[in-house]
Amino acid sequence: MSTASRDQDTLTDVEAGQPEDAGWRVDDRRRRLQLVLAALWLLDAMLQGQSFMFSAGFARMIEAAARGSPSLVVGPGDWAARVVGQHPVATNLAFVAVQVLLAIGIAWRPTVKFALALSIPWSLAVWWLGEGLGGVLTPGANPVTGAPGAVILYALLAIVLWPADRAPDRADDRAHDPDGTRPAAFPAADAIGVPAARAVWLALWCGLAWFAAASVSQAALALPNAISALAAGQPRWLAATDDTVAGLISGHQIAVAVTLAVLLVIIAVGPFLPASGARTALALAIVVALVTWVVGQDFGGILTGTGTDPGTGALLVLLAAAYWPAAPGVVPAQAGGPDLRPTRPGWAAPWLSGRSGRTT
Repeated sequence: MSTASRDQDTLTDVEAGQPEDAGWRVDDRRRRLQLVLAALWLLDAMLQGQSFMFSAGFARMIEAAARGSPSLVVGPGDWAARVVGQHPVATNLAFVAVQVLLAIGIAWRPTVKFALALSIPWSLAVWWLGEGLGGVLTPGANPVTGAPGAVILYALLAIVLWPADRAPDRADDRAHDPDGTRPAAFPAADAIGVPAARAVWLALWCGLAWFAAASVSQAALALPNAISALAAGQPRWLAATDDTVAGLISGHQIAVAVTLAVLLVIIAVGPFLPASGARTALALAIVVALVTWVVGQDFGGILTGTGTDPGTGALLVLLAAAYWPAAPGVVPAQAGGPDLRPTRPGWAAPWLSGRSGRTT
């Protein structure tokens, strides 16, 4: 077999018109998502630095977050509120410092793993002690108004955006799926694998669907009342939006709850669908997240001077981006691997083409 023939056999998509840096796109996507996560942590730190957080009002907010929950939540929440109330400046400066360090750590490549790992127990502690588990154990908990809480989504994002140490097993989507009919890979699967990533997404969105459906039977007027109560302290245009939406859904709570629950279930199965169906479900997830972020959460209350985070809407959008299917033909990055570009005309690395390499 001639050298020319062997070289021809190992031609890749690089010579066929694919960009030479295609192998790095999936890794770059994950890195960009990590940087967005770092920016959100920095936003949290800025919100934590508001003057209200250094007052007794912040301690009362922590205490109120646990009200209506079981004693397992109320007791630790009251303890945290007392500590913050007794040392408001010291504790709040510590909170700001931790969140700034998390943002910097995630943004800086050498410390990204350490920062993501640290963010998980921090998020869980804040979720339990400071947010009353996001109110999920109280009657009327609803994803429209922010259940299960923004901070638990930070922990979830740390897991699905964990840097992958090795390339996932999807060398060439176009070669193995020319018709685009099988479920496509996505950045969230790089670190924990496709089955685990899909299970995480399914559990989250099915849980949100359950909260949406159960909220009506638990507290029939909870949703319109909660939306109406958001108007206090908001800009005039946003307060008017809250009052209008609350009036529209009042008396139609069951229809709203059932419709939302159905949409959330459709979103839940998105990553199990072929690429086109997955993108449609994820686009729906983004729309639902943005709508509820505006009309049910008022951007997490960040315009009132008392909001501690941007709410769940922005985080759910980031999560959907982490599950967005990779474009066909994109080759994932090889961590620590060799140069994937051709070493000379007519020859390219065999792992790009899916061939076994040179033979004699």
